[in-house]
Amino acid sequence: MPKKMYSTELKLEIVQKYLQGSVGVKQLAEKYHIGSKADIQKWVAAYRENGISGLCTTHGTYTGDFKISVVEYMHNKGASIREAAAHFNIPSPQTVSKWERIYYEQGKEALCEERRGRANKMKIKKPRKPKKNEDLLAEVQRLRMENEYLKKLNALIQEREKLEKPTK
Repeated sequence: MPKKMYSTELKLEIVQKYLQGSVGVKQLAEKYHIGSKADIQKWVAAYRENGISGLCTTHGTYTGDFKISVVEYMHNKGASIREAAAHFNIPSPQTVSKWERIYYEQGKEALCEERRGRANKMKIKKPRKPKKNEDLLAEVQRLRMENEYLKKLNALIQEREKLEKPTK
């Protein structure tokens, strides 16, 4: 189910009422029919960090260097995922969480890779060229030689083991 979108004006009104201190997050969520108290908390943090522009919905692509700077900011400042999302005006803390996981599991270079869209799961098979008769004969000869070699090797190993075993 898609996430419900709220206007910037509504977000601003809710945040201002919360910052006045007369109403709590739970009451605001019930009054304005906001799905989650976490949304209001996210809006408050974004407003404190970036003002009204923090409440504007932005969807965009981020460069690898930007993603790295967000994760390193969290690491250096000891900021939480939610704080980092608010500081850099990233709408979804889950996005920052994903970047952090990729950074620590695969390295910072992995953040520069494009990961959107479906992964290509089908491998393109190259059509096999029919082998010529001489090629087939050469392959059979090679396999026969390999088979003989392995038989001789096995016989030598068994003979050595027989000699090394103490007799009763």
